[in-house]
Amino acid sequence: MNLPKSPRVLALANQKGGVGKTTTAINLGTALAAIGEEVLIVDLDPQGNASTGLGIDRGSRMRSTYDLMIGEASLAETAIETAVPRVAVAPSTLDLLGVELEIANQPDRTFRLRKVLAESAVDPNRTRNYSYVLVDCPPSLNLLTINAMAAAHSILVPLQCEFFALEGLSQLLRTVDQVKQSLNPGLSIHGIVLTMFDSRNSLSGQVVADVRAHMGEAVYETIIPRNVRVSEAPSYGKPVLLYDFKSTGSQAYLRLAAEIIQRERRLRAA
Repeated sequence: MNLPKSPRVLALANQKGGVGKTTTAINLGTALAAIGEEVLIVDLDPQGNASTGLGIDRGSRMRSTYDLMIGEASLAETAIETAVPRVAVAPSTLDLLGVELEIANQPDRTFRLRKVLAESAVDPNRTRNYSYVLVDCPPSLNLLTINAMAAAHSILVPLQCEFFALEGLSQLLRTVDQVKQSLNPGLSIHGIVLTMFDSRNSLSGQVVADVRAHMGEAVYETIIPRNVRVSEAPSYGKPVLLYDFKSTGSQAYLRLAAEIIQRERRLRAA
């Protein structure tokens, strides 16, 4: 019997809010699924926007990532199939706001998510073999984000094309280094994706140049444009690829998914 490969776990993290992190989680997951991958999105943000953006109303979230983090549910019991083929989501609820206090004194508090994913890999009740797990982190460097980093193979950093884009990046990179040294030696930066690019604004172009100058090959070639269809899609509970496949935002996320898979192949070959 051939055992399925463990999924690649990517944590989408940036302590700055409003950078397109959840939008990227939803649409990158959909784009990966569109090219044949099996994807699980773990909504680790108490706001639950990734769950809402995938059409999961709050009344349907009988089990949530809160239950996962306190050890009262398995991933198989929590994950919900979405309207997107090959995409499931472990939804979030506001209960997640209190999880940090509940597990703060537990010796395994930073490894709760890693444990859940490891148990899922050998769970006889699971019905899906995910090739990618995308963890949508809250907009802060708290215990939930640390759990995501401790469980992840790599970090994907969405960075908005605005004046203060680089301001919080150094703090995030320091946190990644600390997690790598103390909790997860294999952790790496998978890449930085520039979001909300406005070609009409000369500042956006300058930000792209500055970030590429500072971070070099860590920055993906694909840039996500500011696109009204991307902004509209969550209100319909759909990723933009389902809402308007031909939009510039949809096509950008498809290119990003292809670029991520290419990087994965290079990493595996190295």
